[in-house]
Amino acid sequence: MTALLEARNVTKVFGGGIFNKSRTIALEDFSLTIQGEPPSVTAMVGESGSGKTTLGRLLLGLVDPTHGEILYKGKELRMLSSDERHQFRRDVQVIFQDPFEVYNPFYKVDHVLMTPVLKFRLASSKSEARKLVEEALLWVGLRPNETLGRYPHQLSGGQRQRVMVARAMLLRPKLIIADEPVSMVDASLRATILEGLGRLKQEFGVSLLYITHDLTTAYQISENIIVLYQGSVAEAGEIDLVIKQPKHPYTAMLISSIPQPDPEQRWGGDTPQESTAASVDGQNRGCKFADRCPYAMPICVESPPPFYQTDDRRAVACYLHKEATPVAGRGMDGVFAGRFAPHHD
Repeated sequence: MTALLEARNVTKVFGGGIFNKSRTIALEDFSLTIQGEPPSVTAMVGESGSGKTTLGRLLLGLVDPTHGEILYKGKELRMLSSDERHQFRRDVQVIFQDPFEVYNPFYKVDHVLMTPVLKFRLASSKSEARKLVEEALLWVGLRPNETLGRYPHQLSGGQRQRVMVARAMLLRPKLIIADEPVSMVDASLRATILEGLGRLKQEFGVSLLYITHDLTTAYQISENIIVLYQGSVAEAGEIDLVIKQPKHPYTAMLISSIPQPDPEQRWGGDTPQESTAASVDGQNRGCKFADRCPYAMPICVESPPPFYQTDDRRAVACYLHKEATPVAGRGMDGVFAGRFAPHHD
């Protein structure tokens, strides 16, 4: 079966031009396959600067990869015809972190909802279009008579974000890429929005790529998880395995940083000490986390670790698990399905 969307050995480098010679590797040799069926919810987590948002923009075709390919139904995004790109825009929708940036302040919120209805010819009349919009608003918990006819600044942040969920739902996409969709919303509304995103999978068969730095909400909504560190995958697999029994030191550090409701426990727990492993020629050519990892060994700075299959539905890029079976390549294919291809030298 041809994948709906695929990142194949993608690297994105910023800078390095005539006027900006410094180079930043935002994403390095990253591969991911998202199938159209069955629908799934995958979290992409990591601290700021890990490459999460860059990946989302690459998958949406907003930026081009420096190396590698982004494919929609087996065809590179840059090679899509006009009709294929039109279908891609319907199949793959996005919800941004700050919904206010999506709105034109001179238009009422009706405009952001009616535009996709008209552009994709979802209704044959104005009355039918209005009915679709009202049904979408009701589905996300908004009253049409209190939402339509108002300007963006007249809505709360939570209302604006739910309008964006309704807009995405109108198109019945196959995939929604949600980039920190609740980070700017009051805590009281986060559960409501996340519940709505989860219902998209259950009721309409929509897959979700949930990009966040918040492990708590990632655990609440996701089935699978990918942990990024400085543009590379540290650990990936089934959410319960990764969160409850982390195998990579970086994943463990992220989980230990979640505040616990215990007044006797220090916030953040123990902070990993710097590595004592020596670099090669003053440069770390191996694991990017080695300089922060308390378990780093000489091999960690000599070459990047492969993915090791530590569980049936989990892979870890860490030499601490070198006794496990290496996984072919460095992509995520087969990880979430529990199907790993053994690596052969």
